[in-house]
Amino acid sequence: MALQKDNVDRMLSALRRVIRAIDLHSRQLVQSHGLTGPQALILRTLLDGGLSAGALAKRVSLSQGTVTDILNRLEQRGLVTRVRAENDRRRVMVELSAAGRECLASSPPLLQDRFASRIEALEDWEQTLLLTSLQRIAAMMDAGDLDAAPVLSSGSVRATPEAVEEVVEPHTDGGPPKDR
Repeated sequence: MALQKDNVDRMLSALRRVIRAIDLHSRQLVQSHGLTGPQALILRTLLDGGLSAGALAKRVSLSQGTVTDILNRLEQRGLVTRVRAENDRRRVMVELSAAGRECLASSPPLLQDRFASRIEALEDWEQTLLLTSLQRIAAMMDAGDLDAAPVLSSGSVRATPEAVEEVVEPHTDGGPPKDR
C-alpha cells in the first residue's frame, strides 16, 4: 500500500512540474513579448501567408470565435491586418503585419515546439506509450472530453489586455492594479 501512495505522490508531483513549466513559459512569453501562447501560434501560422479566420481556426485547432477574438486583439496591436480577398471581396484574409513579423522573429520558441521535436526523436512504440498514458491521465482527471488546442499555454486562450498586463506587472496587495 505504501508503494502505491508513493507512486501516486510521484505522479502528482510530475503533473505539477508539467503544469508549472507551462505556466512559467507562458508568463515569460507574456512578459517578454506581450503575447499569449495562442497569439504566438496564430502569428507563426500566418508566416506562410494570409488565411481566412475560418481556415486559421482549423489550422490551429481553435474555435472560430476564439480565433476571431484573438485576431481582434492582435489587430489592435498592429500585429495582423485584415484585407479583402482580391478574387472574392466577400472574403476577408488575415495577414501578418511587419510589426507582427518583427515581434515573432524576436520571440522565444513555443514550448510545444521543443516538446514536439523531443517526442519525434523517440521510437514509435515509445510515442504510442506516452500518448496512451497521457490520454488515460486526462480521462482519469475527467478531462478526456475537454476541447483543447495543441498549444502548451496556461490561462485563457482569450486573454484580455488586462490579464496580460496583470501577468506583466502583477499586483499582490489584493487591490486594483496600480496606475502606470
